[in-house]
Amino acid sequence: MARFRTHAAFYADAVGVGRVRAGRTVADSQANAQAGDIVWSGLNSTSLPASFEPLDAGATTMRNASRWAGTAFAATILGADSTDG
Repeated sequence: MARFRTHAAFYADAVGVGRVRAGRTVADSQANAQAGDIVWSGLNSTSLPASFEPLDAGATTMRNASRWAGTAFAATILGADSTDG
């Protein structure tokens, strides 16, 4: 199980993902998703964006295996980082 909250908008060239704004929740599979989550089946430690905050133990493990291990998140979401477009 791996669920993350986004701190900045991002784009993933994957079916069902596309452009996602800050503040959304992203899961790595349909089995792990909750209502309203975006499912990105290609999400792994290599494809993980820097702005993804782990929400569970599986997500923390994935982030610690990524190049973003040990990096901090911004305390706020800036307007430019939160747009859809």
